[in-house]
Amino acid sequence: MKRSMYAGRVRKEHVGQEITLKGWVGRRRDLGGLIFIDLRDREGIMQLVINPESVEADLMARAESLRSEFVIEVTGTVVEREQANNNLPTGAVELQVTSLTVLNTAKTTPFEIKDIKDGNGPSDDMRLRYRYLDLRRPEMLNNFKLRAAVTHSIRNYLDDLEFIDVETPMLTKSTPEGARDYLVPSRVSKGHFYALPQSPQITKQLLMNAGFDRYYQIVKCFRDEDLRGDRQPEFTQVDLETSFLNEVEIQEIVEGLIAKVLKDTKGIDVALPFDRMPYDKALNLYGSDKPDRRFDMLLQDLTELVKEVDFKVFSEAPVVKAIVVKGAADNYSRKDIDKLTEYAKQFGAKGLAWVKVDKGELAGPVAKFLTGITENLTEHLQLEDKDLVLFVADELEIANNTLGALRNRLAKEQGLIDDSKFDFLWIVDWPMFEWSEEEGRYMSAHHPFTLPTEETAHHLAGDLAQVRAVAYDIVLNGYELGGGSLRINQKDMQERMFKALGFSSEDAHEQFGFLLEAMDYGFPPHGGLAIGLDRFVMLLAGEDNIREVIAFPKNNKASDPMTQAPSTVAAAQLEELALSIELENE
Repeated sequence: MKRSMYAGRVRKEHVGQEITLKGWVGRRRDLGGLIFIDLRDREGIMQLVINPESVEADLMARAESLRSEFVIEVTGTVVEREQANNNLPTGAVELQVTSLTVLNTAKTTPFEIKDIKDGNGPSDDMRLRYRYLDLRRPEMLNNFKLRAAVTHSIRNYLDDLEFIDVETPMLTKSTPEGARDYLVPSRVSKGHFYALPQSPQITKQLLMNAGFDRYYQIVKCFRDEDLRGDRQPEFTQVDLETSFLNEVEIQEIVEGLIAKVLKDTKGIDVALPFDRMPYDKALNLYGSDKPDRRFDMLLQDLTELVKEVDFKVFSEAPVVKAIVVKGAADNYSRKDIDKLTEYAKQFGAKGLAWVKVDKGELAGPVAKFLTGITENLTEHLQLEDKDLVLFVADELEIANNTLGALRNRLAKEQGLIDDSKFDFLWIVDWPMFEWSEEEGRYMSAHHPFTLPTEETAHHLAGDLAQVRAVAYDIVLNGYELGGGSLRINQKDMQERMFKALGFSSEDAHEQFGFLLEAMDYGFPPHGGLAIGLDRFVMLLAGEDNIREVIAFPKNNKASDPMTQAPSTVAAAQLEELALSIELENE
């Protein structure tokens, strides 16, 4: 029979109606001859009642045979429950079953199909191995309903602003200046490879040259890089590009998009415009280019204050910076601080100095060296009793990175973060380049098509550290939500950029000749931005790993326990592609 409605949508107004429901057995309970079944579908749970006094014996036998995750079809009459369950939207009613068909049986599942917010569920790999079962859990279904609502809201907003949705190729040319590409060998052109796109960056710029003016795409991107909680080898981004707009106008469009999504999906009104913070300020105050402002604990520069102390670690250091963990002195033993010290060393710090405030006095290993400046230090840091102060004395970059990481860790440990807040922030005035120790040269901080500021472009032939970009990142609660820039649209400037990055003229034309050629044909001023859709939905859902909002993600080894991808392929396939595999000796 045709399903009347979703089980999770049956309500009191349906009392007296005969309906047909279909779904999975969540639980079966036998009580005094009556059989109660929790029927689950994507919209929720509905209680079924099977009374041996009002059904045939064969129906009762089928009901007694039911086990968890059997797929069934039932028909019956909706009645009011004698004892309502206020924890369920359907808790005021139940279905008195008159017909039951088993559509499919099920083996005992490797884990119970229930929400696991308490952390007592199966391992991550077990969940990924049986992802089709994991996705049955109501909290996972809700995440994907949210994701669908987010993308729907985004499309409506951009369509209303006359953006054109354009698909760009999945098989592209491999180019440098980014993460490692995923390569796809060509059967037709043996020895040649496509690359899966890290983003549609160049193609969307070419769409601007084609006169599309406003483009968007919700698109898959691929990067072969080390994984973490907010990163996957394949991910989805909301990709935008516009012509003839400046950076503030682009940012205003993105702010409107974000405000609409939060209103449509969470019922939250977002105050516009978002704050803007220079890149250097973010690093100096928060130790991060994606600061979490939902709590205080700012980094404070003590370099001048400690110049005269009799402690060479401080007095001779390029920079001395500190954070104050308010009221936490008794929460951290020496052993705990030793653990923080080992954590700090992961970010290049040589060590971690510390003091505690005890009844107006400083206590701890370095307290004796600070006696001469105790009053000034107390005033500068606004110290109070039971405060814990952590110092890093090192190069500026190391001090910022270390204390920024400690700041985030300590805030979580001390419960300082208000998870109900959505704090959006633009990071602007970015450096154009960043030094790569691995490459031994400057690399693009964003990508080599970013427009340098007029004031600093002349440094492209000199000190690259002085070049600033017309670039901007949007940050949400300590995560980089997206990033963008104005792009170079003139050939001579693009060639200067390639030269600054170490490309010879021949290399630049080999890699990007089609883009340079396009610049000969009236390339308009343009710019855009890409938002990480997975991260955005993750944060809206209150999750801390994007695997929770991606249907079939990879584990932290970039593999899929369900399909066993990546896997070996047949020798005949390799031969057809003119490839051979050479394994390193173990």
